[in-house]
Amino acid sequence: MGLKSNFKEDLKKEKLLSVFLDSCYNSKLRNYSFERVTNLSEQFKGVDVLFKHHKKEITYYIDEKAQLDYINDDLPTFAFEISYLKNGKAKEGWLFDENKKTDFYSLITAIYFDEPDSYTSCKITLVNRKKLISFLQTKGVNQISILQQLNSVRSRHGKHSMKELDERKEGYLFVSKENKSEQPINLILRLEFLIQHKLARRLV
Repeated sequence: MGLKSNFKEDLKKEKLLSVFLDSCYNSKLRNYSFERVTNLSEQFKGVDVLFKHHKKEITYYIDEKAQLDYINDDLPTFAFEISYLKNGKAKEGWLFDENKKTDFYSLITAIYFDEPDSYTSCKITLVNRKKLISFLQTKGVNQISILQQLNSVRSRHGKHSMKELDERKEGYLFVSKENKSEQPINLILRLEFLIQHKLARRLV
């Protein structure tokens, strides 16, 4: 009963967050309109929202990623999924998945929520997916290089430094072996690092 209640509560909070994000997009987007995607097939391909230019025939596919595990907290980093387990088998995460149509990630952080049903503020950072992957490639960080490290880190929960990245200023790998059933391996990147290298910009 408790699990069902929590699940329903989580869905309620996600729906409320979508409404709140729509108001943020509506007030902050310049030269673009937005359209929320409800088609599950498109969502599975990494498309939650469409940004459409007012004058040019340009549409960008936006994948929203929200730090819902850290409500009322402001983390300086974000987790980009590299790998996870499903039925005991390793699956490819969304960052390097070539089947995803995503143009930009809309990273939702510093989400503040007042009970019972009100979001008060958040930060939205738009990350250019193609630029991010290309930049990581120049630093020697790609799907192959990370997979080569997975065998040595998957069995150990926690933070794992990478020779390609400065752990304090740029990023590192993190294995969630003990607290999540999917045991995801994430590339943790600092948001300011992404902004400084013009891979991202703050919308809100």
